[in-house]
Amino acid sequence: MQRRIWINRIVLLLSSLAAIASLVVLAWILGDVAIRGVASINWDFFTKLPAPPGSDEPSGIANAIVGTLLMTAIATIIAVPFGILAGTYLSEFSKGNTFGQVARFIADILISAPSIVIGVFVYIIIVRPMGNFSGWAGAVSLAIIMLPVITRTSEEMLRLVPTEMRESALALGAPYWHMLLRVIYRAAKTGMITGIMLAVARVAGETAPLLFTSLNSPYWMESMNEPLANLTIALFNYAMSPYDDWQTMAWGIALLITMSVLVVTIVTRLLLKQRRTHA
Repeated sequence: MQRRIWINRIVLLLSSLAAIASLVVLAWILGDVAIRGVASINWDFFTKLPAPPGSDEPSGIANAIVGTLLMTAIATIIAVPFGILAGTYLSEFSKGNTFGQVARFIADILISAPSIVIGVFVYIIIVRPMGNFSGWAGAVSLAIIMLPVITRTSEEMLRLVPTEMRESALALGAPYWHMLLRVIYRAAKTGMITGIMLAVARVAGETAPLLFTSLNSPYWMESMNEPLANLTIALFNYAMSPYDDWQTMAWGIALLITMSVLVVTIVTRLLLKQRRTHA
């Protein structure tokens, strides 16, 4: 018994030290980004276009913010319906179905697939035939990354709905589609929204696929059929430049992306906690 107690204490100590080390590293990274990036955060940062290096003109990333929001919104519009429908099929209609097992397996592979592979794929099927980089190609690449996350999360949330709720609705004479919309989706909506927000957070910091699809632009967009400014590529370009003012801007962009992902993650955790409390 004493041997088991000491082993338990040692494992608990090692686990606690590992957790503390992880928190210290995380706090170090967040603190460093915040300290270095806050110097760039001002009104011009959110409202002005990028200025040439070494220029005395106010510089900002307004076009990159708009481009990122636009591509993320379009990607969400594309991925959410397909992801929810695919998750519904896997949860409700694929039991014992070989096609369902294959679809679930492919979704799991896509979740862990390197994003640069998706970027190259979209480059081949959209960018090369169109002859130019574009915001549409960037949105499609982000949608492909979001799709398996939404699909698997929707499936799991729908599976958590008790079978008794399905049977009760069907026993009252409701058609299956009506039961899905009015009963199952309502019961699982918080978890499904959580999955959508997780997918948005997943693509918020993606750089590799956008290098092959939307690329970047220092100007305001005139059309989605042209290269589109975005935060992650702007961060990459500024961080790799030899100019001090651009490197300072890179820290500001890093802080903005970090805080955005942090806010989305916190809201997602709160929604998930609310879902578990009601369950």
